Formats: sequence, C-alpha cells, structure tokens
Amino acid sequence: MRPKLSKNLLRTKTLEARVNAIEHEMIKQKAQDAGLSVAEFTRRSALLKPLPRRLSKITLATYRELVHIGNNINQLTRATNAALKMGLRPPADLQQLQQLHLLLQQIGRELSSIETEVTDDDDIDDEDNEEWK
Repeated sequence: MRPKLSKNLLRTKTLEARVNAIEHEMIKQKAQDAGLSVAEFTRRSALLKPLPRRLSKITLATYRELVHIGNNINQLTRATNAALKMGLRPPADLQQLQQLHLLLQQIGRELSSIETEVTDDDDIDDEDNEEWK
C-alpha cells in the first residue's frame, strides 16, 4: 500500500502547452529514450531535474557477465570453505578468490561511474530495460 502524500505534494494541477506535430513527436521520443512518461519527462525538463542515465547494451552485457562471474566465485568460495572445514583439499586458493572478488567489486564501481550515452547503433531494447528497472 502506498503512503499518502501531503496535500502540497499531490499533483492536482494541469499545464497545457501547444506544440506542432514535429515537436510532439520529438518530445515523445525524448521521453521514451529517457524511459519516462511524457508527463514525467516534461516535469523534469521544466524543473531542470536530471533525467535518468541510460545504460548501453554493452554496459548491460558487461554487468550481466560480472554477475555470472561473481556467482561462480561465490560458489567456488563456498566449496573452498566447506572443504577446509572438513579437512579436505580445497578446490581453489581462498586468498585468490578473495582477490578476484575485490577486483570484480572495483570493476563494478568503475563501470557505474562511467557516463555512457546511447547511440542509434547501440540502442536499448525494451526487454533489456525491464531487467534493470
């Protein structure tokens, strides 16, 4: 259940603006590119609020691959810890696994800080975008 907004925060007022067909399509496209409704895009633009940063397919694919690698490292770490507790030979060196884990975290942070722009050649599909909302 959504918390109730104060009366001052409720959006009850409507603004109207006349635009021509070309402007209308441009605004709709920019809103779609930003992953926003036309109303939210217009509000943010008019109030000079930042638009959400979009990630390219390459960046999304890199994140996915890092997640897979991270999962594999976690499984290997668990198996190594279990083997050590049982007095068995571990399948991997625990220090190396920890170093890999730290390296992956660093790569993830660096990727997050990179400003990426979506180009026509590297557009985001709606199905790709749904995973990252």
